[in-house]
Amino acid sequence: MSEYQYYEFQAIDRPLTKDELEQVRALSSRATISATHFVNEYHYGDFRGDERRLMEQLYDAHLYFANWGSRRLMLRLPTALLPARNAEPYCAEDALTCWTRNGHLLLDFACSAEDGGEWDFETSFALASFTTLRTELAAGDRRPLYLAWLSALTRWELEEDVDEDEYTSTLEPPVPAGLAHLTGPQQALADFLHIDPHLLTAAARASGAAPSQAIDKDVLAAWIRALSQNEKDTLLLDAALGTAPQPGPALLARHRAASRGTAEPSTGARRRSAAELLDAAHEVRSEQTRQQDQARAQARQAQQLARESHLNHLAENAEQAWQDVANLIGKKQPSPYDTAVTLLKDLREIHDRAGTPGEFARRLHDLREQHRGKSSLMRRLTDAGLTPR
Repeated sequence: MSEYQYYEFQAIDRPLTKDELEQVRALSSRATISATHFVNEYHYGDFRGDERRLMEQLYDAHLYFANWGSRRLMLRLPTALLPARNAEPYCAEDALTCWTRNGHLLLDFACSAEDGGEWDFETSFALASFTTLRTELAAGDRRPLYLAWLSALTRWELEEDVDEDEYTSTLEPPVPAGLAHLTGPQQALADFLHIDPHLLTAAARASGAAPSQAIDKDVLAAWIRALSQNEKDTLLLDAALGTAPQPGPALLARHRAASRGTAEPSTGARRRSAAELLDAAHEVRSEQTRQQDQARAQARQAQQLARESHLNHLAENAEQAWQDVANLIGKKQPSPYDTAVTLLKDLREIHDRAGTPGEFARRLHDLREQHRGKSSLMRRLTDAGLTPR
C-alpha cells in the first residue's frame, strides 16, 4: 500500500529573504520552492522540517494531508488582528490549538486519521482554497474557529468511552453569525475537517444572519481621514519597507470593528451543551431521512402513474403497437431490436391485465417463427424472457 503525503507552505504578508530561502532549500531537494511558496509530495519518506517552527518563523499558511486520513491546516496572523483571547474559547483537543509567537497568533486546525479507516487515494486539496480564511479572521469573522470546535464534537460523538455527563456539562463557545451561509473557504474547511453536516445545520439555528461585508468607500474614507497623521505615516513606511504585514486587512478589520460590521458572536446568547447539539443534529438527520423517504415514495408514485398512463394508451392502440414491433424488426438493426423487445414486454403486460395471455403467446410464437433466422433478435427475446409458454 503506497503512502502519500502533501506539504504546502505559503508566505503571504512578506516574501522570504535570500537567507531564509537557503534555509528552506536545505530541508528538501525535490520541493518546488520560491520566495512565497513551498510544495512537496512524498510517496515514501517524511518531511525533514518542523512545520510548527517554519510557521512561527517564516510562513503564514500551511497545508498537510496524507492518504491515510491525517489532515492539518495552520494559519498565522498578527495578534493585532486576532488576539489569542478571541480564539482560545474555540480551541479543542486534536481539533484546534493556538499559541502566540513574535507578535503573531498561530492556529493549528487538525483532523487525525481514524483507526481502521480506509485509505483515501482520490481526495486532494490546495492551500489556495483556505488562505482567504486569514482575511476573514482578521475582519472579525469567527466562523472558521467555531467550525473547528464542531469538528471536535463530530469526532467526540464517535468515541465509545465518553461519559454522558461530559456531553451535558460541555458548553459550546460563542456562536458567530452566518453559520447557515458559509463562505467558499469556510465550506472547504468544513469538508476538510469532516464536520457532520447535520450538526452544522443544528448549530446554525442559533446563529444570526451574517452582516454584509460590503464596504462603503465614503464611510471608510472618512474613517481613514480621522486617523492621526503619525499613524498614517507609520503605516505607509511599514508598507513601503515591507517590515509589517500588509496594512489593508488590518485597517479593514479595525474599520469593521468600529462600525460593528463583523460576524462576531453575541456573548449574551445562551450557550448550548454538547448533548443538546448532538440531539438536535439527530433530529435534523431524522427529518432529512423522512423527507428523502417521502420524496422517493412520491417519485415511485409518479413513475407508477406514468407507467399506468403509458399502458392504458398502449392498450387502446394495441394493434398499432404490434405493427410498430414489426416495423422495428424490419430495420434489422440492434437499437430498433431493443425498442421492439421493450414494446413486446409492454404488450405482454397489457394482455395479462386483459386476461388474454394466450393471444399474446400465439402472436409471439408467430413472430419468433417468422424471424427465427435473426440470431441477434432471438437472443434479445430470450434474454427478456419472451419465449413460448
